[in-house]
Amino acid sequence: MERNGIGQPLRRREDTRLLTGRGRYTDDIDPPGCAQAVILRSPHAHARILAIRTDAAATVPGVLAVLTGHDAAADGLGRLVTLFDVPGRDAPLFDPGRDILQTECVRYVGDPVVLIVAETRQAAQDAADLVEIDYEPLPAVTDTAAAAEPGAPVVWQGRPDNTAVLWDSGRAEEVEAAFRAAYRTVSVSLVNNRMVANPMEPRVAIGEWDEAAGRYLFHGPSQGTHRVRDNLAKHALKVSSAQLRVVSPDVGGGFGARGKLMPENALVLWAARRLGRPVKWLAGRTETFQSDPHGRDQVTRAEMALDANGKCLGVRIRTVAGMGAYLQDMGPRVPTTGGARIMGTVYDCTAINNEVRCVFTNTVPTDAFRGAGRPETAYIMERLFDRAAEAFGIGRDEIRRRNYIRPEQMPFRNAVGNLIDSGDFAGTQAMALALADWNGFPARRAASRASGRLRGIGLGYFIEASGGLNSETARLRVTPEGRVELRVGTFSHGQGHETAFLQVVAERLGIDPSAMDFIQGDSDELPAGSGTGGSRSSQMGGVAVLRASNAVVAKARRIAAHLLEAAPEDVELEGGRFRVAGTDLGLDWPRVIAAAHDPAQLPEGEAPGLDELLTYTRDTECNFPNGCHVAEVEVDPETGQVTLARYAAVDDVGNVINPLLVHGQMHGGIMTGIGQALMEEARYDPESGQFLTSTFQDYCMPRAGDGCDFQLGLNVVPTPTNDLGVKGAGEGGACGAPPAIVSAVCDALGLDHIDMPLTPEKVWRALSLRRSASRLAAE
Repeated sequence: MERNGIGQPLRRREDTRLLTGRGRYTDDIDPPGCAQAVILRSPHAHARILAIRTDAAATVPGVLAVLTGHDAAADGLGRLVTLFDVPGRDAPLFDPGRDILQTECVRYVGDPVVLIVAETRQAAQDAADLVEIDYEPLPAVTDTAAAAEPGAPVVWQGRPDNTAVLWDSGRAEEVEAAFRAAYRTVSVSLVNNRMVANPMEPRVAIGEWDEAAGRYLFHGPSQGTHRVRDNLAKHALKVSSAQLRVVSPDVGGGFGARGKLMPENALVLWAARRLGRPVKWLAGRTETFQSDPHGRDQVTRAEMALDANGKCLGVRIRTVAGMGAYLQDMGPRVPTTGGARIMGTVYDCTAINNEVRCVFTNTVPTDAFRGAGRPETAYIMERLFDRAAEAFGIGRDEIRRRNYIRPEQMPFRNAVGNLIDSGDFAGTQAMALALADWNGFPARRAASRASGRLRGIGLGYFIEASGGLNSETARLRVTPEGRVELRVGTFSHGQGHETAFLQVVAERLGIDPSAMDFIQGDSDELPAGSGTGGSRSSQMGGVAVLRASNAVVAKARRIAAHLLEAAPEDVELEGGRFRVAGTDLGLDWPRVIAAAHDPAQLPEGEAPGLDELLTYTRDTECNFPNGCHVAEVEVDPETGQVTLARYAAVDDVGNVINPLLVHGQMHGGIMTGIGQALMEEARYDPESGQFLTSTFQDYCMPRAGDGCDFQLGLNVVPTPTNDLGVKGAGEGGACGAPPAIVSAVCDALGLDHIDMPLTPEKVWRALSLRRSASRLAAE
């Protein structure tokens, strides 16, 4: 199977269907009798609800129901909660919970208040205009740093200081000792700007209720149907998982925002049961900005202690992280225990103390977004090392060489006790610098200067803790007709599982992928599944697929041995043919498949069929893909416009199932990082709390022209922690691009630091201040 097996750069087989308009998304589904839902949301960042009057709305022709949180409470709907506890240093995590519709107070612009269901979307919108709500506006706080200050407006009365939890990573005494022994210290204050995931497909939710079966059916985009099923059933509907089926058809992007415990998903199921007919809700783009979880939103002060040789001795980090108005699924975990899994990243330093104060603000709740805490952690370390290089008067590449964990130190136990199992960090950097022509940069800088432009180069190294959720399920079935059916509990929303997983099957079975069918997105098809997130699919789903394939092959060998009158251990599978070793006796797959489905031809004790259901569980939570990214920029000093001129990256994702898919994932991650570094930022008015960037007219997303040609390489260092030797891929670019680009811009401008996003206005103002300072110094 050299043409179709592991390591081959096969084009995604799903692309033909998707690019020719044959994809099927949730909005393409319209069950018979489907009603349309509209959600009336708060126009205020913070306000007390004094009265909700729905009588006029209920009289609009075609309106089927106008529902409030009082109706939801009467029907026993549950409150939504965070799914992860975070241990507090001084007090436990405070989770106020979240009603699916608010009745007493709204806490951000977009907070759901009333659900209107009608025969048509237009009728529902007309009715929404007639709902009367009396609000008493309250003071609001939308700035993350300000929320932690004394006297800030209070989001929840149970937390007068707006703190959900104060988390401390420990090792404070080690860090204090490192700073006492330091030859030199450096520091940086930085912002990780709030971002919106913005998948191409807006969120859609369709709820149905089968009275006879006593069962709900939910259709909606997700990153894994089983997790949506289990969380909706347990927390919102208060029913068993068996009473809810979740189906996700094709999905137009995820980025961590899909499949959360969201009010809208519960609302359509609840309304469907009340009305006895399907109910559908579709978000507009502005509603997507106001209802999908946001990401990042951290303000940090960090310090590093170094010895006389520039070796890092210790790091002290103090972060305020914005949670928004409620704690979303993973919200408080992302900046604390989630991001901290790679604390210290690729550097030989374990004396690190990180305090994170998670604060409530009157904004959309935050949750996992591509990288989920790891980009923020990497960014802090990379900015500190740039400052350290400047302080010691050495190259930014050299300061890192002096501090990398060396191959002979592997496996390396990091600051929080995670065992980094493999990596060649200095080697990966050397490959990236060569790919970027680092040594040729001075000539390119001189050429830019001659044309009146400023040129800078920068690098950023990252490491990921990819994986999480340490079990995954796969089922491999060979039908009597000879087709191979693969079901996996992960979920592809753009990663190419249909191609990559079938390459694993082809490698093991020796059957062409054209004879295979990939089935996903239905919680009834498998008993369990952990979905896709944290770059876990190849290392969890891929290994489950491999082991299920091995189980099918093992049974097929026993059947072939029985037919060939040989011992199973003497039968080998090679090139899609079973053969008795050392002889010319053999059978093809069709003969073995036919026997597998004929009880008369089976060995004693074998059940008919070739159908293996397997759950793979590992004893480690994650593994550690990593990479070095190098960005080169040009800056127009007259306008502040930053142009990405060159970009090179070398990633270590372990063994590679499909290099074409990995490169595609690298491209996507880098574009996410470009967006954060140069243009994306969710902004609120500091006085009114109004959301200022709720359309693409105000929120700038990167386009193809904002990138450049990416020079990509792979340093293959297999992980010993799984059967395939694979590490995660997909989120690395989002970790590596921001520090590389900021480093390059600072190099071009001659500045210590400038906060993301590096918009033309921000860069122009920084240049103006530098010119003014230079003039004053000259005078």
